[in-house]
Amino acid sequence: MNQFLKLIGLCTIIFIPLSAIAETISEDFIVAERWDKVEIDAKVQEIDLKSRKVTLMGLDGNFTTVTAGEGVKRLNEVKVGDIVAVEFTTYMAAEIREPTAEEEKHPLTIVADAGKMPAGMPPGAEIGAIVQAVVSIEIINRPFSTVTIKGPRGNYVTIPVENGELLTEVKVGQRIVMTYAETVAVSLIKIK
Repeated sequence: MNQFLKLIGLCTIIFIPLSAIAETISEDFIVAERWDKVEIDAKVQEIDLKSRKVTLMGLDGNFTTVTAGEGVKRLNEVKVGDIVAVEFTTYMAAEIREPTAEEEKHPLTIVADAGKMPAGMPPGAEIGAIVQAVVSIEIINRPFSTVTIKGPRGNYVTIPVENGELLTEVKVGQRIVMTYAETVAVSLIKIK
């Protein structure tokens, strides 16, 4: 199970590695974390103009939900089905363990307010609130070595797995605790 935690810590959709990767070991479990700058072309699946949340499917079939930052102009011109070029920053840490009763009762907790960047992040990077969430494993795609998780708000993230053998250690429906930064798109440009 701890091997899968390392796999989640190495996650993001399609990424250009940034710099911050850390791993700590507690008495009970390993926490792996990673920051990445992501640049993808994706098909828009859903848009909520009020919250500025955009659900995207990468051209390889992976899903993610991002918030269009204030720097993204003319979001109202983007429609479901459009192909867009998106740039955003991701942060994710995983604790592969059963959620506590308190975590199950409050499956989404704000850890830090939006915009508070930790040491080691590039200047000017934007993030939303850093949250801790109880998530479920929804899809295990062994042929493509990915896992798709569903957050408590219904958003999906597909995580690539370097070592496909680790996929045998997890199950669809398994609940784990993740800490992640709600991603803020710094660029979202319609290309088709």
